[in-house]
Amino acid sequence: MLYLDNSATTPLAPEVREAMAEAYDEVWGNPSSLHSAGNAAERLLTESRRAVLEAMGIRNLPAVQLNRLIFTGSGTEANNIALFGTAHAKPSCRGMRIVTTPDQHPSVSEPLRRLEAEGFEVVRISVKGGALDMAELEAALDSRTLLLSIMGVNNETGAAYDAAGAFALARRINPEIITHTDAVQSFLKLPDPSGYQPDRLNADLMTVSAHKLNGPKGIGALYISERLLTGKRIAPIMFGGGQEFGFRSGTENVAGAAGFAAACGLPRSPETAAAARSKIIALLAERASGVAVNQPASAAPHILSLTLPDVQSETMVHFLSQSDIYVSGGSACSSRSRKVSESLTAFGLSPREAARTIRVSLPVGAGSEALTDAGCEAFADALAAGLARLYKR
Repeated sequence: MLYLDNSATTPLAPEVREAMAEAYDEVWGNPSSLHSAGNAAERLLTESRRAVLEAMGIRNLPAVQLNRLIFTGSGTEANNIALFGTAHAKPSCRGMRIVTTPDQHPSVSEPLRRLEAEGFEVVRISVKGGALDMAELEAALDSRTLLLSIMGVNNETGAAYDAAGAFALARRINPEIITHTDAVQSFLKLPDPSGYQPDRLNADLMTVSAHKLNGPKGIGALYISERLLTGKRIAPIMFGGGQEFGFRSGTENVAGAAGFAAACGLPRSPETAAAARSKIIALLAERASGVAVNQPASAAPHILSLTLPDVQSETMVHFLSQSDIYVSGGSACSSRSRKVSESLTAFGLSPREAARTIRVSLPVGAGSEALTDAGCEAFADALAAGLARLYKR
């Protein structure tokens, strides 16, 4: 099997499975309980929270500031809390401007459509060619702009955006603006940590997800800056027992948090992914005539977007899967909707080209043993064989 769909999900690492098994077997109490079993669960939850924060570059926080990270059930939930939580935090926010891009993951784009229907003004900045239009961004920002949401890496094109530059520009124009980044595809996957550390990005809010990092499904996290917390500029969107510092009620997934923490400590090699990406591009130029590489202005090391000559992406995905080679036709969260990809059309592809585009997403952590020359050649040869069989010239 050659698994090249790591942006959809990643295999669970053995170290993560071991950490979760230990939590299930030995730390099964409810963290809200006052007895010793509950205290043990609370300690493990706290240790896990610190580990994820440390992976974000935030160390040595006093206990009272650990509320800067809340565990959620997914990256989608974290994005919803970030967007609805800030938009609904105060009545004065109603109708203010939100600035973003048209290629956001559905867990950002759909909440923003809902906020637009509520009366918020949503301005979407061009990202043609995988680059933020900074002049357009500057023109969109003003004193009435509540929020700027820029993703770290686009999950379909692999475009790595200059979120730090965008946030710095926004703060110069409006020091009170809230900055949010969906870092699900950038966290621990870029060669330079400044691309996913919230303090270096100047991000007030940052979304991450465990299952993109060889961790478990069913747990994500949202980083919240101290200035948002002290200014009460974000509010919960779900209510109940007040867990996760009041921001995410519901009994915590302690084993999932332990698995997330273990995943954050795994060795990673973005450089290996980048080398394999370059190798695949070179091989396709030799062996798969007509395949267009959608090369962003700044490319993440682990995502490769390829437009095929007159072969539908879904057809090629099924062909490759018959040889146990797994890629995707775009975002796994929207691939079954059969809608034209907004990420790909925002990049500059036509709807017809978008329908013929596949995504190859490479492992950065566990599974990188597949990124040998032989593995790259196996993919290139299989794609060439698919084109030979399916492409009707």
